[in-house]
Order: sequence, then C-alpha cells, then structure tokens
Amino acid sequence: MQFDSIPNAMDNILDKLNTIDTRSLVDKVEMNLIELLIQRNLKVGDAIPKELELASGLGVSRTVIREALLRLRMIGLIESKKHRGAVITNPDLLSLLEKRMIPQVLDNATLREVFELRLVLEIGMADFIMERVSKQDIEELQEIVAKEPDLSDRLQFQIQHEINFHGKLYEISGNETLKKFQKMLLPVFDYVHSSGLLKKEVVVEKYVSHKGLVDIIEHGTAEMLRNGMRNHLENHFARIFSS
Repeated sequence: MQFDSIPNAMDNILDKLNTIDTRSLVDKVEMNLIELLIQRNLKVGDAIPKELELASGLGVSRTVIREALLRLRMIGLIESKKHRGAVITNPDLLSLLEKRMIPQVLDNATLREVFELRLVLEIGMADFIMERVSKQDIEELQEIVAKEPDLSDRLQFQIQHEINFHGKLYEISGNETLKKFQKMLLPVFDYVHSSGLLKKEVVVEKYVSHKGLVDIIEHGTAEMLRNGMRNHLENHFARIFSS
C-alpha cells in the first residue's frame, strides 16, 4: 500500500509544477504582447493581430494567448469590437486601484501613506487652481463656506465640510484624473480620521480656514495658496508626525 501511494503523490507534485509553468508562460506572453503593441506603435482604436497570428508568432498555444489577452482586457488595455476583434482602448488608470482601495483591509502603514498622499496632492495643485479658477467658481466656493457654521474659522476638521469644499477645489483644477483620485481617497481619509489610527487633535498656532482659502484664491497667488493650504492642513500633518 505504501508503494501504491508513491505514484499518486508524484502525480500531485507534477500537477502543481504544470500549473506554475503555465502561469509563468502566460505572464511572459502578456509582457510580450504589450511590447508588441508598443513596437508596432498601435494607438487607441487600432486592431491588434488575431489570436492565431499571435500564437504562431510567439510559438505558444491559442489557449495561452487567450489567457494573456484576457488579462489585457481586465486592465482595460484592449476591448472586443464587433467585426474587428480586439482593439486598443484608453485604459482607466484608476479603475483597478479603486477596486482594491478598501480601507478596512489596508494595513496601518499603507493607510498613513495614502492619507499623506492626499495632503500632498491638495497643496501641490495650487497652480492649477489659480490658473483655471473662474468668477463662478469663486462664487460657488463662497456659497459653500457660507453654509458652514460661524465656528468653522476655529474648527480644524469637520469631514462633511472638507468633502464639500475640497471636492470643489479638485473640480476647479480641471484635471479629471485628480478628481477621480480624490473620490477614491475620500473613504480612506474618512476611515483614518475616525479609526483612531492617528492621535487626538493637535492644537496648532497657525490655521487658515476655508473662508481664508477662498479669499486667497480670489485675491492672492499660487504661492500664497500653497502656504495657505499647508496651514489649513497643518492639523493633519501634526497628527501624522505626532503619532
């Protein structure tokens, strides 16, 4: 009975090895396909070679080609078109990341880094805001801050006020990728704020309110806005570096 079990054990090992080899081959074919698209200088809307041509050119089976193409579809690099086959498409750079941006399953180090990233983005987009803001934008910002309580000049954080005001700033930036990124980061920002990951509120000497930022946007410069935003977010920075 012991000898009979040896072939079965060996079969199981071989099955696992075959699976590993197949995946490794698909990985290589996936990268080769991407290199091929680059070498042929294919653009959005261009059709890619047929499965049979790809299989022959790369010396692999059509099954491997199909698996590699499926991966390219999943990352939004290609899509199927009727009567044309697979064509190059413009991938949504943030779609895959968004599906994985679940704050409850991220470790504390990653949460802190995402939190920091959001702060850096808001300070860094001052030039875009000052270059692209319109009179109507300023009026809408004034309406947003007018709905905040009078104490908001001294309150350093209220999540809904932050969402309304900073969401408008991202809109003014005119950068669609930034806007999508902001919406993706909001749940993380809210989760970090309420989870206890960072220490209690830290009192800072300098604080620029939302109303102060609107005044800078209306009358100031990009450098003034960067400094104002830095002071506005100082409380968050203090909490990060003190935790």
